[in-house]
Amino acid sequence: MVSSVIHGVILALGLILPLGVQNVFVFNQGATQSTFKKTLPVIITAAICDTLLISLAVLGVSVIVLGVYWIKLILLTIGVIFLLYMGYVTWKSKPGTYSSDEKALAPKKQVAFAASVSLLNPHAIMDTIGVIGTSSISYTGTEKLAFTLACITMSWIWFFSLALVGRQVGRLNNSGGFITILNKVSALIMWGTAIYLTFTLIT
Repeated sequence: MVSSVIHGVILALGLILPLGVQNVFVFNQGATQSTFKKTLPVIITAAICDTLLISLAVLGVSVIVLGVYWIKLILLTIGVIFLLYMGYVTWKSKPGTYSSDEKALAPKKQVAFAASVSLLNPHAIMDTIGVIGTSSISYTGTEKLAFTLACITMSWIWFFSLALVGRQVGRLNNSGGFITILNKVSALIMWGTAIYLTFTLIT
């Protein structure tokens, strides 16, 4: 059981460490919200979405769903449109003072954006299925459960840590210059992902 837990931890870290849209968005919210407490909606939403994807991957349900061509087509199309929109909003946003919530995303928008970048990215879904789903096949019973829980736990720890680091960076750079750069980088990553998904859609 110990080996399955270690396997799950390493695998989960390998999947979530790369700089992707989801990670950049969580970090961005950590840096722009006035208090850490106000980043909880984005953290919890991202973690719940990952929990759902990991669970579906282990259960094999997502393999069946993504095996249907028109579902993949709809996911890709919605994903591209939303990423283009999010990129535009992020690029245009200007940092405000951190004592004010005027420029920070409201909880509902945090939840909507976090869910979208998590669940409307077929590339991330396929990674989860291909890596975690496939790896879970080698385990059964309690070992499979331990493997799954290890992956999920690492996901939760990662998002809390990411937002916390973002919060500390935001406090150290209260001139707004860092946030402006971060917003531009975030937007470029979102647009880049949208272009990648568009090519996937065409091919």
